[in-house]
Amino acid sequence: MARRKRRGRNVSGVLLLDKPRGPTSNAALQRVLRIYRARKGGHTGALDPLATGMLPICLGEATKLSPWLLDADKHYEVTARLGEATDTGDAEGEIVRHCDIPDFDAVTLEPVLAQFRGEIMQVPPMYSALKRDGRPLYELAREGKVIERKARPVTISRLVLTGLLPDGFTLEVNCSKGTYIRTLIEDIAAAMGSCGHVAQLRRSHVDPYAGEPMVTFDEIEQAAEQGFDALDALLIPVDSALSHLPAVSLATGDAARIGHGQALEWVAKQDGYRRLYDEEGRFLGIGEVRDDRLHPRRLMASAEQ
Repeated sequence: MARRKRRGRNVSGVLLLDKPRGPTSNAALQRVLRIYRARKGGHTGALDPLATGMLPICLGEATKLSPWLLDADKHYEVTARLGEATDTGDAEGEIVRHCDIPDFDAVTLEPVLAQFRGEIMQVPPMYSALKRDGRPLYELAREGKVIERKARPVTISRLVLTGLLPDGFTLEVNCSKGTYIRTLIEDIAAAMGSCGHVAQLRRSHVDPYAGEPMVTFDEIEQAAEQGFDALDALLIPVDSALSHLPAVSLATGDAARIGHGQALEWVAKQDGYRRLYDEEGRFLGIGEVRDDRLHPRRLMASAEQ
C-alpha cells in the first residue's frame, strides 16, 4: 500500500526548540509539526527524555541540510551523582548498584577528567537508539538482554569542572556527534573508583547556534494563537545551519545551470562545500568544489529547474 503523504503547509526554516524534560525528541518533533501544520520535518540529534535544551527542528526544505547539523559538535551542562548506578545511566532509570563515594575535590578530580579529554573510545549504552538486527538496543535492554557493543571513537573537546556537590559534581562538555554523556559520566565515576549516573542534563547549544535564543513550547503556543505569521517568525533561515561554510554568489546564468544539475568550471584555492546564492541573495543550496569544478550537491526546491 502506498504511504499517504502528510498534508500540511510547505513551511521551511529551523526552529531552535528548548526541549523540556519529559518528552522524547520524536514526541517534541511531532508536537511542533502539529502546531505548525508542517508537511515535512525532522530533528537533528536526539535528546534523552531527561535532557532539556537545544533541539534544532528542521521544517520543509531545511530537512535537506539536517546531516550537517547531525554532524555538528554539541555542548552540554551536566550534573553527575556518585554512589548509585542506574540501568539507563541517568536518573530516569532504576538503581542497580550502590557504591562508596570517594573523597574528592577539584584538585583530585582534574587528573581524572584529563583522561577523558581529546579523542577517546566509548562503548554505547544499551539504552540507546542504535539498532541490532533492525531493533533498537533500548527495546532489547527492556527485555533484560545485553548485547555486546563495540567501542567507538568520540572527541571531547572541552571538559571543565564547574561545581562540586556532596555526592557529585557539575561539568561543561563540548563533544563530537555520537557521544553519550551518560556513558561519559559512568566512565568518569568508574575512574574515580565509584559508580554514578546523570542527574540532570542540558544541551546549551548545537554548533553553529552558540548564543542563539531558543523557543519554548509555551512561546510556540502563544504564537500559534496569533496565526501562522507569528509562528513562522520564530523560525530562522534554512541556510543558518551552514554559516560555517564559505558563501558563493552566482550570476544568473550560472545559477540556472546549477539548478539544472550542471557543474561549473571553478578554480579555488581549497576544495570543499560552499553555500550557493543567486545575484539577489536567494539561497540555492549546497555545492562542492572539487577538481576545479563547482558541483551541485543539495539544492533547494526553488533552485531546481
